[in-house]
Amino acid sequence: MSMFGGLTEKLSNAFKKFRSKGKLTAADVKEGMREIKLALLEADVNFKVVRDFIKTVTERAVGSEVLESLLPAQQVVKIVNEELINLMGKTQAKLEISSRPPTVVMMVGLQGAGKTTHSGKIAGLYKKQGKNPLLVACDVYRPAAIKQLQIVGEKLSIPVYAEEKSKNPVSIAKNALDYAKKNGFDMVFIDTAGRLHVDEVLMKELQDIKKATEPIEILLVVDAMLGQDAVNVAESFNNMLDITGVVLTKLDGDTRGGAALSVRYVTGKPIKFVGTGEKLDTIEPFYPDRMASRILGMGDVLSLIEKAEENFDKKKAEELEKKMKENAFTLTDYLEQLAQLKKMGSLESVLAMMPGAGNLKDVQIDENMLMHTEAIILSMTPKERENPNIIDSSRKKRIAKGSGTSVEDINKLLKQFDQMKKLMKQMTNGKFKGFGGFGKKMKMPF
Repeated sequence: MSMFGGLTEKLSNAFKKFRSKGKLTAADVKEGMREIKLALLEADVNFKVVRDFIKTVTERAVGSEVLESLLPAQQVVKIVNEELINLMGKTQAKLEISSRPPTVVMMVGLQGAGKTTHSGKIAGLYKKQGKNPLLVACDVYRPAAIKQLQIVGEKLSIPVYAEEKSKNPVSIAKNALDYAKKNGFDMVFIDTAGRLHVDEVLMKELQDIKKATEPIEILLVVDAMLGQDAVNVAESFNNMLDITGVVLTKLDGDTRGGAALSVRYVTGKPIKFVGTGEKLDTIEPFYPDRMASRILGMGDVLSLIEKAEENFDKKKAEELEKKMKENAFTLTDYLEQLAQLKKMGSLESVLAMMPGAGNLKDVQIDENMLMHTEAIILSMTPKERENPNIIDSSRKKRIAKGSGTSVEDINKLLKQFDQMKKLMKQMTNGKFKGFGGFGKKMKMPF
């Protein structure tokens, strides 16, 4: 199930009720809104948020722009989309960079939310942009917390400031800041201690670190899977520390959507980043418009393009385009494309960004199929990969044995590859108009 899968499905069902009517009456809108309200409440969205959201959408939906329009159902979806964007903060809220370096970012949150890894993830994001970040280990209580940050730093090639013997997080933070200034670090990420629940001792310590380091950003790291509880945690931290933004983690899990849709409304503070996996590059800036699009099952094409640009080799892409034009695409090229696709993350997460993915709830993506495809191609000789037409039944048996698959699997792959080449030929000849019927004509190669 993709991010917000349950909510996306329920909203889609509510919109279907609007679409079944030619013209809408105020009563139709009210009935549809009841469905949307239930969908949001089941997704663990804060009750006050749901109440105000439904009120705003209803007021707009019973206005003349909808009831008198030619396509009222589409107008309702448009309004819901716009109001979801408003709810999550309208525009992307970027991390503020100090005019006098270093930019100090204090990372706070409860234990287990992913503070340490996300300190590294965000620092890694800025390192890619040419910054010189320093990670600071201020969690002196949790066993192995310092070691964990050091491992994260090592993987990202980001230095970590730690004082193994000190048990005073405030002085560690102060010393780290001096160290950063002396050694030319322009960003400092302070990984603070968490607790299993909000308590006075924790808050006093965080307030002291804040006073000592004067951070330009205080980012609260919250586990999105907590739903409504995540919002309560955000409210407590905001009241005590006046946070500047939120990092929502575990958005790749079975998230109901409650936290993403409620945090901004309840705290007045924006979500700045979302963590979408366990690897250290699975972090994205938060775009309210893109998130609304994903929630409504419309996909997130911009993030997909950015992910592709980051992971795909430009030179190889140009070579591939040339081969497509010359109809010289081989199974070796196919294997390379699969390898690049894998770099973008799980196929499910990639598919979730495609428009209409909300309607693919029954599509089970078997990542093993990708491994089978790779194994089959790797079991072929270079000659067979260049010219699959020479693969006769005895060669198929040999390839099946070498790849631990069946002759049937090999036939299936060769058929898909053949279809793919035909499709590429159509696309490069300019005959291919859009992707209408794409799924019917040709199965995806995994």
